[in-house]
Amino acid sequence: MKVRSATSPRPRPKRPLGRALAVAGAAVLTGLLAAAGLSGTPRTGETPAKAVEAAVAPVAAEAPGYAVEDFDYPGADKILEEQGITLKRGDGHIVLATCDSETGLLEVWARSRSNERICFRVTGNSGYLSLEIPSVYGVQGNAYATTVDMTVEDEEKSFDITKNTWTPVGESVDDEAREHMLVEITTTK
Repeated sequence: MKVRSATSPRPRPKRPLGRALAVAGAAVLTGLLAAAGLSGTPRTGETPAKAVEAAVAPVAAEAPGYAVEDFDYPGADKILEEQGITLKRGDGHIVLATCDSETGLLEVWARSRSNERICFRVTGNSGYLSLEIPSVYGVQGNAYATTVDMTVEDEEKSFDITKNTWTPVGESVDDEAREHMLVEITTTK
């Protein structure tokens, strides 16, 4: 049997931190509800269930919705209307750019654009862009390893673009010179 002296303090039982936090949280919640007049206690002529409903309903009804990224290309409708380029979805690392605005742009050449270049700025370690550009016949690569996916009739074809040089794609390398639609660009550093 262990004997304790009158001068030694009695050891306190240890309480888990979670219990202490739960008690403190409940006290704070009760104080907030009381300050807002939503204590959960029935008012005159009100049932306890209605008191709880009144305390909970306004908060749920006013809560903001969640922000969900859909990866749709921003301003795609305006770009289609003004430039005739259909940009669908991407990760933000391949974006439409003004040709000759800077060096190192990825350039797409298409007959459907009267042989005008369509340029893209590539950033980050990797990039993805889903789009539609008809009659593409060549791509000028940049410092990224780039792959373009195209469709022709019911077929899907992929072309690896040589870094920093011109690469013929689509109808330029097709035995039948069929029109190819550029549908996807992927890049990696």
